[in-house]
Amino acid sequence: MSPKAIAYKSNSIIYFKGDIADRVFILNEGKISLNFINIETGQEIHELIKTGEFFGVKSALGRYPREETALVLNDSRVISFTVPEFEQFAAKNTRIIITMLKVFSNQLRRIHKQVQNLIYAGDQINPETGLYRIGLYYLKIKKYSQAIYALGRYLVYYPSGKYAEEATSNIYLAEDYLQKYGQGEGPVINVDSSIPEVDKPAKEKELSGVGKDYYRGVSLTSEGKYSEASNIFRTIIQTSGDEEYKLKAQFEIGKCFFHTNNFDNCIKIFTMLLQKYPKHPDLSEALFYIGQCNEKKGEMDKAINIYRKVLSLTPEADPLFQKADRSLRNLER
Repeated sequence: MSPKAIAYKSNSIIYFKGDIADRVFILNEGKISLNFINIETGQEIHELIKTGEFFGVKSALGRYPREETALVLNDSRVISFTVPEFEQFAAKNTRIIITMLKVFSNQLRRIHKQVQNLIYAGDQINPETGLYRIGLYYLKIKKYSQAIYALGRYLVYYPSGKYAEEATSNIYLAEDYLQKYGQGEGPVINVDSSIPEVDKPAKEKELSGVGKDYYRGVSLTSEGKYSEASNIFRTIIQTSGDEEYKLKAQFEIGKCFFHTNNFDNCIKIFTMLLQKYPKHPDLSEALFYIGQCNEKKGEMDKAINIYRKVLSLTPEADPLFQKADRSLRNLER
């Protein structure tokens, strides 16, 4: 095997945020944008890739899901490396390594500055407190999705941390407000003077433990440890009295089945889930996984129908729409 050239049409997607990262790319010709969310403002950033520049390096080498979506703006041609191919290539080209170090250094300085702004520059606080404050910052400005993500990451990195209980409570609060009022709406939350109370203290205690387990399972999934993650999700389903996390755990098990090529069980669990919860918030994503399973099993007609259903339910601006559209077009060629 050797690096291969791949041509992409305008408006196609090379990879989506959250995709499993196993390849590094270099732009040979064309125009490509990396789209991601600014951690300081919550706004989407579009970062253009220059000709000859690598992208997708950090997530591939670190073996974690993509942190951005790579969108093709004009017809482009890229060179795709597997991680071993890229490591072999970089080892023979020290200039490449130095260039990447400069790029990563600039990115780290930029991120450091943003984080300092978020956590009130000048304060001498440790990373644990800083990460928790980022979650509170987003909660205060009613960016509930970002708050859930930041506080969830806190629980991943500090499952027994000194703010673990509060982080879990605030995730619960953010999810509740997101559902009731929507992103950017809702009552004022004064997180500077006190942490909002959840009015179900008994349930909060149970939720804290279940929440920690759930996010530990999600973390294992992101590391590709699907068997360990599935065991955690099964325990939540079998022992927890919290319906919300049981529902989330069932969804995550379906994803684990898919990534371990257990397509029949993946279809079965997502179908059962959607029959039981026809208003499931992740209905489109569950259908997409079913379509992917059908495609992997060679059931192309079923896959095409499922992808069309996903497109009918998903806004065009949603990355899932692009993934379903790409899959459908590939099958209809």
